[in-house]
Amino acid sequence: MKAKALFGGAACVIFLSVVTFGQGRGTPLPPAADTVAPDIPGVVAGGAKVHVIKDGFNGSEGTITLPDGSVIFSETTANRTIKIDKNDNVSTFLENTNGSNGMFFDREGRLFVTQVPFGTSGIAIIYPAAAKRTLVNNYDGKPFGRANDLTVSRNGGVYFTDSANAQPMPPTGVPLPPALYYLAPGSTKATQLLTDVLFPNGVVLSRDEKILYLNNTNGEYLLAFDVQPNGSLKNRRNFAKYEGVTPNAAGVPVSGADGLTLDSEGRLYAACTNGGQVYSPQGRHLGTIPMPRAPQNLSFAGADKRTLYVVGRVVASRVTMIARGLEERAR
Repeated sequence: MKAKALFGGAACVIFLSVVTFGQGRGTPLPPAADTVAPDIPGVVAGGAKVHVIKDGFNGSEGTITLPDGSVIFSETTANRTIKIDKNDNVSTFLENTNGSNGMFFDREGRLFVTQVPFGTSGIAIIYPAAAKRTLVNNYDGKPFGRANDLTVSRNGGVYFTDSANAQPMPPTGVPLPPALYYLAPGSTKATQLLTDVLFPNGVVLSRDEKILYLNNTNGEYLLAFDVQPNGSLKNRRNFAKYEGVTPNAAGVPVSGADGLTLDSEGRLYAACTNGGQVYSPQGRHLGTIPMPRAPQNLSFAGADKRTLYVVGRVVASRVTMIARGLEERAR
């Protein structure tokens, strides 16, 4: 990957650890303010408030739901996991998470995460304490650059992205390219599934787990693949075209597409630079929910899974939805 292509995107890795500044002035932006959702039939009522819960986080990412309906998310740069309960109370759920980013609970209640720090970047289980361990942190002996997002299938297989290798490699090797990987159930060796997506990011499986969806931060399309019984992928296709894509300095189309989730009707929600983009199960763009800050990740939570929680680097917010998340999943 060329440096210009990687670092020109709105979801650039280094932006996770710095304050967002005003355009061209070097001054902090004003506090995040509530926004208002447009009417998207069956999804969200026009005029629904996207309410800012808290501003000032340090690299917020990876939202998922706890069984009681509260939401947790990674505060990657602060090296911890944050919890927000039904009353918007904010607390620390886990400390010392080794820069955890994407998160997903498996069917046994174990918290799988991607971990960011170069050299230890990879897939780990960090909760409960008795299950803590690293599952994989390299591919063919080469360290991952920045493991980003993941999803865990019902049988325990893990699909995860390594989106950027922004660290210098020892003189003995060439860095791994951005890639999508699969870790088979019980395996400690990842399989590289693709390396020709410029910035692979959020991943999610369809409700029946027959389709895998992949966001491309530096691309025009949300991708889809048919999942095979052995975990491999076939029939790659452009599932949906992002709205509001703009070229960066290198001419690469940038959507900022990051996290992904879906609702009980099979609609997909992509966290993009211009907000939460919503697509039908057939890939038709249904509308975009503007957010207080460019979102990083999003998921349904609450007792009835009708609240969409969204995090955007430094901000956590929520909006009451008509649509409902999947009851059987944390995201």
